[in-house]
Amino acid sequence: MSVAELGFWTDGAAKSAILRFVDRAVADVAPEERVAVFDNDGTLWCEKPAYIQLDFLIRRLAQMAREDSALTAKPAFRAALEENLAWFGDAVTRHYQGDDSQLEELAGAVLSANAAISVDEHATRVKAFFEQTTHPTLGRPYTACGYAPMIELLRYLEAHGFTNYIASGGGRDFMRPVTGAMYGIPPERVIGSSVGLVYRDGTLVTTAQPEFFDDGPVKPVRIWGRTGRRPIFAAGNSNGDIEMLQFTDSGPQPSLSLLVRHDDADREFDYTAGAEKALGLADTSGWTVASMRNDWAQVFCE
Repeated sequence: MSVAELGFWTDGAAKSAILRFVDRAVADVAPEERVAVFDNDGTLWCEKPAYIQLDFLIRRLAQMAREDSALTAKPAFRAALEENLAWFGDAVTRHYQGDDSQLEELAGAVLSANAAISVDEHATRVKAFFEQTTHPTLGRPYTACGYAPMIELLRYLEAHGFTNYIASGGGRDFMRPVTGAMYGIPPERVIGSSVGLVYRDGTLVTTAQPEFFDDGPVKPVRIWGRTGRRPIFAAGNSNGDIEMLQFTDSGPQPSLSLLVRHDDADREFDYTAGAEKALGLADTSGWTVASMRNDWAQVFCE
C-alpha cells in the first residue's frame, strides 16, 4: 500500500482535509517551516486501560513498596502494590478535568521511581520493559500498539518535506528509546516531560525534581523552545493538547489541527473522559476530528 494514498485512512472528511492541507503547504510554505507536532499518548499509541508509561512506573513503585513497607502508607505506592490501576487512571482523568487533588501525590511517587540513576541505566530499564511487557487487554507488545494510520501520516508528511516532532505529556526519556523504531522520530525530536539532571563523574544522573510537565499551555512553550518555529500541523487527542492545537492555528501560514476521537470499542477503546473540552472546541475552532471508528480502515499495524 502506497503511503501517498494514506491507505489506512478511509475516504472521508478527515482524510480529505489532510490531503488538501498538505497540497497547500507544499505550494505555499517553505520546507524549513513545515513543522508538525504530535502528541503521543492516545495520538500515536494506545493509552488505555492505562498509559504505557504508567504501567512502567507502577511496576517500579510496587517493587519499591515491597522493599520498604513504610511506603504503603502513601496512596500511590499502596495502589501500585494492590495493582489498583483505577486510582492512577482517576488521578490523570481528574487532572484533565481541572482537578489536581491527586496529582501531587502521584507526581511525588513518579518522580521518586527512577531517581538517582544514570540516564543510561534509565534507558536500559525502559528498553527491558518494552522487550518484556505486553498490553494487558490487547495482547500485543507495547511496541506494536502504535496506530497504523498515524504512523502512515508521519511518513506522508515526511515525504512532503515536513519535519515531525513528538510533543507529549509523557516522559521524554521514556519515549526516546523506542520512538526511532516505532515512528521514525529520532530522540532529538522528542519533546516531553522531564526530571532534572545533574552531571556527575562523566555521566548525567536523574533527580527527583521535576524540570518540565509538558502539558497544556507548557506544550507551545516547549515546542518553541526546541524548534524556534510555530508548527503548521498538530495532532492531539485530549484537553492537554488544546493549547498546542491553538498555537498551531494562530499563525499566518496554512495550518491543520487534528484531534483523534476514540470511539471504537471493538478495535481499541471508546471514551471521551479527559477530552471533553477539546472535542467541544473542535467545531468552533475549525479542527479536524478523526474518528477512529469511521476514519481509520485499520487501527494497528499487523
